[in-house]
Amino acid sequence: MRILGIETSCDDTCAAVTDGPRIRSNVISSQAAAHARYGGVVPEVASRHHLELINPVVGAALSEAGAELGDLDALAVTRGPGLIGALLVGVTTAKALAAATRKPLIGVDHLHGHVAANFLDPAPLEPPFLCLIASGGHTLLAGVARPEGFEVLGQTLDDAAGEALDKGARLLGLGYPGGPAIERLAADGDPDAFDFPVAMAREPGLDFSFSGLKTALLYATRRLDAGELERRRADLAASYQAAVVGQLVAKLERALEAGEWGAVALGGGVAANAALRERVGELCGERGLRLKLVPAELCTDNAAMIASAARFLEPAPYPEYLSWDAMA
Repeated sequence: MRILGIETSCDDTCAAVTDGPRIRSNVISSQAAAHARYGGVVPEVASRHHLELINPVVGAALSEAGAELGDLDALAVTRGPGLIGALLVGVTTAKALAAATRKPLIGVDHLHGHVAANFLDPAPLEPPFLCLIASGGHTLLAGVARPEGFEVLGQTLDDAAGEALDKGARLLGLGYPGGPAIERLAADGDPDAFDFPVAMAREPGLDFSFSGLKTALLYATRRLDAGELERRRADLAASYQAAVVGQLVAKLERALEAGEWGAVALGGGVAANAALRERVGELCGERGLRLKLVPAELCTDNAAMIASAARFLEPAPYPEYLSWDAMA
């Protein structure tokens, strides 16, 4: 089944063509440079950039795949969750393209897309498996028993893991996006130098919380004078990253103890973090479980994962989808 996927839930303008589990193209136009001056994503700026980029990105995805709209079996688009203005650009574009060719359209939940990235080549993963999704907007544990969806076992009660990393990077005077900046600096630091709290590690549930950790970093930076802060910046980054990863792994381990899962998968932009991958790899090795690590380009927002999820969902025929709206 040949599907054109479109993803515009945040600040990346994405389009991809898939054929079953095979990715024929996966075009991602990042807006990171446009938002770097603000230290985070500005919704109105993101929406305007999507308007400028969506048609060239879709055209590039079709060209790279050697396909035309008439060759497709269906189109798919992220309907939510995400920034409402950004989502509307993708949804409106997908509706127009599908209607012009009378193709069916499939609406996809963004988080289902992160789960479905594991169904793509190379080495697609079959359910059941436990999926940890950690990104700038979402952090949750998903129990995946079938490809059509997932069960939320636990989720963040406040900040997402990626949001905590972005805000931590801002406190340390680093660039945006914060996750990669902290990871680079942490490589030269001592993760045991500062005793940051691993929130909710002893709570019986599977929910996450990162707001207290962010506050702890703020207080730690205030206790240091300018010279000491500069000298210990790498230690702060390493300790902060270790606390974020520690909470993610602690809840993942608890979920594994509570159920029977044959494999573990990571999704979302934070899933590209080397420290997280190493810790989860060690955990899976101890338990004899398969660990599915998708390529880095499938960790961050992309349209191949949206097309992948669409394979297992019911398409809407023309003109039913013309009344669709985005879901923030």
